[in-house]
Amino acid sequence: MKTIITYGTFDLFHIGHIRLFKRLSKLGDKLIVGVSTDEFNAMKNKAAYFSYQERREIVESCKYVDMVIPEQDWQQKRGDIIRLNADIFAIGDDWLGKFDDLSDICQVMYLRRTQAISTTEIKASLATFNPAQALSA
Repeated sequence: MKTIITYGTFDLFHIGHIRLFKRLSKLGDKLIVGVSTDEFNAMKNKAAYFSYQERREIVESCKYVDMVIPEQDWQQKRGDIIRLNADIFAIGDDWLGKFDDLSDICQVMYLRRTQAISTTEIKASLATFNPAQALSA
């Protein structure tokens, strides 16, 4: 059995997240997703719209995901890979090279992100969204 593991905040769940999970699930038999906790996001100076529990529930409901674990700090990945017998660690190519040190215990893959969509861009768009303008267009 081949196990895949990935990590992320997965806030404002969107088509890019679904496509990532779908691609990852095709690489093996089991997909494990580490969802960043609110405390870890705070350490990264990052705020999620949805709480960890809500994001966990959303990710767990995706048919491509077999297991969700909390991501609590940067250092836990190595221990998780060993403990969960992960064969492949995969993450978006915006992290290219950042996790190469894990290649001594598993295959490390950097996947191309879905074009024209990101949670950061969605948040920025919503911040400037004017419903009145949208209705008159």
